[in-house]
Amino acid sequence: MAITYLKTARSAEARADDDAKTRAIVESTLKQIETGGDAAVRELSEKFDNYSPASFKLSQDEIDALIASLTERELADIKFAQENVRQFAQAQRDSMLDIEVEPMPGVILGHKNIPVQSVGCYVPGGKFPMVASAHMSVATASVAKVPRIIACTPPFKGKPNAAVIAAMHLGGAHEIYVMGGIQAIGAMALGTETIDPVHMLVGPGNAFVAEAKRQLFGRVGIDLFAGPTETMVIADDTVDGELCATDLLGQAEHGYNSPSVLLTNSKKLAEDTMAEIERILTILPTADTAKVSWEEYGEIILCDTYDEMLTVADDIASEHVQVMTDRDDWFLEHMTCYGALFLGPRTNVSNGDKVIGTNHTLPTKKAGRYTGGLWVGKYLKTHSYQKITTDEAATLMGEYGSRLCMLEGFVGHAEQCNVRVRRYGGINVPYGEGAPYRDAAE
Repeated sequence: MAITYLKTARSAEARADDDAKTRAIVESTLKQIETGGDAAVRELSEKFDNYSPASFKLSQDEIDALIASLTERELADIKFAQENVRQFAQAQRDSMLDIEVEPMPGVILGHKNIPVQSVGCYVPGGKFPMVASAHMSVATASVAKVPRIIACTPPFKGKPNAAVIAAMHLGGAHEIYVMGGIQAIGAMALGTETIDPVHMLVGPGNAFVAEAKRQLFGRVGIDLFAGPTETMVIADDTVDGELCATDLLGQAEHGYNSPSVLLTNSKKLAEDTMAEIERILTILPTADTAKVSWEEYGEIILCDTYDEMLTVADDIASEHVQVMTDRDDWFLEHMTCYGALFLGPRTNVSNGDKVIGTNHTLPTKKAGRYTGGLWVGKYLKTHSYQKITTDEAATLMGEYGSRLCMLEGFVGHAEQCNVRVRRYGGINVPYGEGAPYRDAAE
C-alpha cells in the first residue's frame, strides 16, 4: 500500500494534551454548577458570555418579539429547512414499528418504541448562530413526540439571536433558555433551583460542550460525542482543485481545531487544491479561523488506488465525507465508518448542515466506527415485554427455565420457575431442585 502524506496535522500527542486540559476545566465547572445551582450558572454566564438577564428563560412575549423582528424571507427560509428535516425524520419514525409475535402457542413477545420523557437540546451560537441545529435537535425530538423539550443557546453579540429562537420555537421547544457552554449543559443535566433536569442531552458544540456531555453520560443519556466538526473530501481527477478547496475550507471555518482532509489518488488534484486553498484564504472573510484550522488540522493524503482510499477513509471515520469520484456509489456501498456521506459534486456538506433534511449532528473523533448520527430513533427507547397466556406454555417455559437456572447455580431464580410449574402444570418439583425432564413423547 502506497500512501503519502503531502500535508500533516498536529500530532496525536498534542491533541491528547488539549483534551486533558479540557477535561479538567469541564470537571471543575460541572462541580461548580452542581453545588451552586442558579447562582453558579449566572456567574459562569457573566464570565464567559458577559450576559446576565433577569431570567435566562425566555417568556412567550420575548419569543414572539424576536420572531417578529425577522423578515418574511428569513422566516420562510427557516420554515423551508425545518420542513425538510421534519419530513425525513417522520419517514424514519414511520420505519420504526412496534412488534408482537407468538413464537409458540401461549407465549407472546413484543417491543414498544417509547419516547424519552425529557430532552435538553443544545444549539451552538456564540460565534455563529447555528439556526439549523435547532431543526436537527428540537424538531426531530418533536417528531419523536418527546413530552418535554427544552433548548439552550448562548447569547449572540450580547442578546438572544432571533433566528435561532424562532427555529427553536417553531421546532416545538417547550422551554427556551439563553445560556451557552458548559453552564447550559450542566444546568440541563444536573438541574438548578429553576430548571428541572432532563433525561437526555443532544446537540453539537465545541470541545467543552462535547466533554461536558461525555462526563455527564450515564447520569443522563446523550445522543453522541459531537465535538469540533470534521470533514473529508474523497476525490479523483473528475473534479478540480477549486471545488475541493472550497469544500475543505467551508468546514474549516467552524473553529480553530476543525480537521479537514483531502484523500485523493491524483497528485495534480492535490497540488491544485493546496494552491486553491492559499488563494481562497486571501479572500475568505472567515480566514482568520479557517487558516489556523487548516494549518494545524488539515491533511492531504495521496493514495495509489481506490481500495487504499477506502481503507484510509474508514480508518479516519470522518464526520462529513464528501465523495466526488467516478465511482461515488461504490464508496456508498463499501464505506462502513463515517458520519454522513455527500455523494457527487452537485451536493455538499452545507446542504446537510443547513437545509436538505438529513441530520447534521454527527459522530466525530472516530465515533462513526460504532454509531451513526442524531436521528428520530435516538429519542426513542425500545422496550421489550413478555406475556404467557396458557397453563401449558407456563409449564413448558417453567420447566426449561428451572433446569437452566440450576445449571448456573441460581436456586432462587429456579424457584420462580418451579412455583409456576407446580401451580399451572400440577408437577411436584421439590424446593431447591430443577424441574424433572419429560420426554416430548410424554
